[in-house]
Amino acid sequence: MAAICVNVAAAAVTGPKASALQGGAGATAAAATMTTTTTTTRTRPSRNGVHASHFSCCSSSSSSTFAAPGFCNIARRRTPAIRHSSSRKILCAQDLAEQIKEMKAAEKRWESQVKEGKVKSLTAKEAGYAIQLSNYSFLDVRPSTEHSKVYVKDSIWIPIYDVDKSLDPGTLLKKLSNFSMGGWWSGLPLMKYNERFMPDVVAQIPKSANLIVGCQKGLRSLAACEQLYKAGYRNLYWLNGGFDAVQEGDLEKEGSQPFNFAGIGGMSEFLGWTDVQRAEAAKQGMTYRALLFARLLGVILAVDLFFLGAQQLGHYFQQLHQ
Repeated sequence: MAAICVNVAAAAVTGPKASALQGGAGATAAAATMTTTTTTTRTRPSRNGVHASHFSCCSSSSSSTFAAPGFCNIARRRTPAIRHSSSRKILCAQDLAEQIKEMKAAEKRWESQVKEGKVKSLTAKEAGYAIQLSNYSFLDVRPSTEHSKVYVKDSIWIPIYDVDKSLDPGTLLKKLSNFSMGGWWSGLPLMKYNERFMPDVVAQIPKSANLIVGCQKGLRSLAACEQLYKAGYRNLYWLNGGFDAVQEGDLEKEGSQPFNFAGIGGMSEFLGWTDVQRAEAAKQGMTYRALLFARLLGVILAVDLFFLGAQQLGHYFQQLHQ
């Protein structure tokens, strides 16, 4: 049987110490965006380590053969296909292991920028003081889905990854696969690398600027810092922990939501099954929890009504055929 390849997009990541998976967001987590194809694919990271947008992972369903005499010929005819499927599975597993190794190496390289002093680490509170008192610039590299919810006042928004808006058949298939394999729950859309990232940064921000770079979880901003450093930016600062680590009042914001709510979405956000919403429920008490519980009951009721309607429709068609 044909192997099923699962591409895991690294647009959304969960933080400096987490695996780089896809936008996202995080990843948060996103923080992963997964797409399925019917062929084995392999997308390597680029030399700068930032274009590592996909992993590939294969699994195949093995078919059992029968020992009964009547099935001997069938079993013999199917043997080459089974061998081919096993070979493909082995190759895809090797491919996945190699790409995971490459991504881990890229993460270490990005994090080493802070240890080597190429990029200085700032907490959210320190970043807020630097923007207010020292006229530091803030570069927001998050995708539009996160930036549209809340952002730092007077910040510059240039996403390093953004939502893939292509409508070609291949991309539509990936979007459908992404939705069915977790996107409906996490709210993370299919992402792609923004080829205009560095040209837009150079056009808008002088290389002498004191530049704070931030994303939702903290890893995409490190990837952006690597590109910026190579382009000649030397006064780079990294928002440690990303916007998920920002507390109320740390940064002046535009938008109604807290910064750490920008990385959640989908059904998990609607039902309140995220860490940030649990923390918020603990603060606000029973009113907030009652709202989330009412949403859960509404979803259960909607599912019940759907299945009841499907049963009634099935009975109706049966009567028509009789």
